[in-house]
Amino acid sequence: MTTDDTVAAGGTAAPPSSPWRSPRFRLFFTARSASLLADGMLMVSVTTSVLGAGFGATGVGYALAAWMAPIVVLILFGGVLADRFTPQVMMVGADAVRVVTMLVMAALFAGGGVRLWQIMALMGVSGAATAMFQPGLASIVPRVAEDIQRANALLRISESMATLIGPGLAGFLVAYWDLAGSFVVIAAAYAVSAGGLLPLRRLAAGRAEKGSAGEGDAVDETDDPMWRRLATGWHEFRSRTWLWGVISLWAVYGLFVFGPSLPLGAALLTEQHGATGYGWIASADGLGTIIGGLLGMRVRPRRPLVAGVCAMFFFALNPLAPALGWNFTLTAVTGMVAGCGFAFWGVMWATSVQSHIPLAVLSRVSAYDIAGSIMVIPLGRALAGPVAESFGADRVLLFSSAVSFVLLGAMLCVPAIRGLTRLDHPKRDAAPDPDPGPAQMRKPVREPEREPEREPVREPGRVADEEASTAAEA
Repeated sequence: MTTDDTVAAGGTAAPPSSPWRSPRFRLFFTARSASLLADGMLMVSVTTSVLGAGFGATGVGYALAAWMAPIVVLILFGGVLADRFTPQVMMVGADAVRVVTMLVMAALFAGGGVRLWQIMALMGVSGAATAMFQPGLASIVPRVAEDIQRANALLRISESMATLIGPGLAGFLVAYWDLAGSFVVIAAAYAVSAGGLLPLRRLAAGRAEKGSAGEGDAVDETDDPMWRRLATGWHEFRSRTWLWGVISLWAVYGLFVFGPSLPLGAALLTEQHGATGYGWIASADGLGTIIGGLLGMRVRPRRPLVAGVCAMFFFALNPLAPALGWNFTLTAVTGMVAGCGFAFWGVMWATSVQSHIPLAVLSRVSAYDIAGSIMVIPLGRALAGPVAESFGADRVLLFSSAVSFVLLGAMLCVPAIRGLTRLDHPKRDAAPDPDPGPAQMRKPVREPEREPEREPVREPGRVADEEASTAAEA
């Protein structure tokens, strides 16, 4: 693993400029931070409001399911629409819908007499808007930042901060101000998100590709029906072994690791260390995710997925700590390194996807990525309780930790995953178009008509050697 090794030998190529130097990235970062803060507040506000209205834990489950179900069902269509109408248009529209939804929710609780079906309906609309919002995130990043990896690391840090601040802020507003007021603040955060995304309307949508990234010429899909666009996204997804290989294993990971770890781990940690102790352990995990994001800004491995998987081995310790009843200090340290590993993996994965997938189909591929990653997690959480009653929560978590090690080892055994190398797409390598991002496609934006094939991406360190060799031959 090397650190910031993008500088070419002999100083012939400079590393990409910092994302902060781009006004468009600053706008996007502000918008994304506001959206993440709203998401972090939403779950606490909804849970508190449903319990306060007397609908109990069952009502909470129904409300959260009403939010999650549209995401699972509509996420693929959100990817298609993002590639069709540009991610920015879909994301601004989704934020506008969520602003209205949260204001209606606030009005219902302010007026009193709210019904459970009303909460579920509003949460369903919010979930559908989220499905339209999420797929475009991946294809926005290469359009607004030269240094994709550093941009993803900054966004990961923002996500970690929102995870720490959002629930606490919602709890504070509910306890010391007003339940309806918390939904007003959430609506305001979504409005800030829309305001930050609105100036990005000039971002180019690109042209969709027929077939995989290495095949043929670009084909305009403007008039293609929805099903054909979905099929194109699926073809792009399944044509890359490293991509579908990771997502296939990740789905199993979600069922056996992510699913039971949260509910069972929280129950055991609360039993072992008390509610306050569990809160501090969760905060240590959040601190670890911030550290992982900071590492993602500096560490630039040549094989990002290998580095990310190795970091995820630390996450496998997360279910192990409550299962073995480790003391508070060791459990907190374990949570911190687990959070660090998970965040670093997230940066490596997002950067790999955004730099290897053509921009014109990136939203669709990202939708398949999200769908495959989250679809089975609710099933894992639903089965965690009954299985724990039969075998014991500690044994279930021990099994989760063992499965985690096995699945991560399996990822390293797949040649396509192990062999994927980092691609850097600085804006200077593309045509001087101010709107498209640096990683728009793996071929130049303007390529000579007599040579339609993509020019292979050259590693920066070989540029000087190749130029010298060309001169010698001449």
